[in-house]
Amino acid sequence: MPCVGTPAGFPDPPVATTENQLGKEAVMAETWSGEFYCVKCKAKREASGEVKVNDKGTRMAKAVCPECGTNLNRILGKA
Repeated sequence: MPCVGTPAGFPDPPVATTENQLGKEAVMAETWSGEFYCVKCKAKREASGEVKVNDKGTRMAKAVCPECGTNLNRILGKA
């Protein structure tokens, strides 16, 4: 007899749909402005960037250096 669904008494596992993914991305569309350290210029730069969450769940602000155009990252902490 084939096994169908989850056993009685256990909750159904969450199903990944495009609606869930769109909702998650819409919540994460925030910006952060402040100091970033540019490793190419070797100086602190004021910039504003978009906040993203990496695979481990750490929030990171990503921007572009106004002087040299290098990508800047700043770790903000756990989400």
